[in-house]
Amino acid sequence: MPFDPSRYAITAETPAIADFRRLRAVSGLSPKTQDAAERGLLGTLHAVLVRFEGRAVAMGRVIGDGGCFFQIVDMAVEPEHQGQGLGKRIFADLMDWLHAHAPESAYVSLIADGNARHLYAQFGFEPVMPASIGMALRIGGRTPQAS
Repeated sequence: MPFDPSRYAITAETPAIADFRRLRAVSGLSPKTQDAAERGLLGTLHAVLVRFEGRAVAMGRVIGDGGCFFQIVDMAVEPEHQGQGLGKRIFADLMDWLHAHAPESAYVSLIADGNARHLYAQFGFEPVMPASIGMALRIGGRTPQAS
């Protein structure tokens, strides 16, 4: 279903900490502590927030060093608002901002969970394998076993 602007208000703003934590949790992203959210949101270069009847229901952010490296993170839509084109609208806004503000040689990355890769591919994102492979470490998670 295409995005219906009469139903949703979209603004360029960083989400409030409570909204950020709630939207991550309800959309299936990893939960973040209050401390992590407070620190992390300070690193926002650009963010988009979608409200339905005044309540935050979707978000997306760009983080990075502002010059060489950018990452699209926190693409989250409440389950009851999925299928309305909100993710695509948010992503388009993030990409418009990147094209307007990132230098020509900037590297933009993201982690594509599940079928989200199909949305990101519409905007030119491609898998980086086999030349590169994404790697991650969760602080406070299970301890990796060293050989």
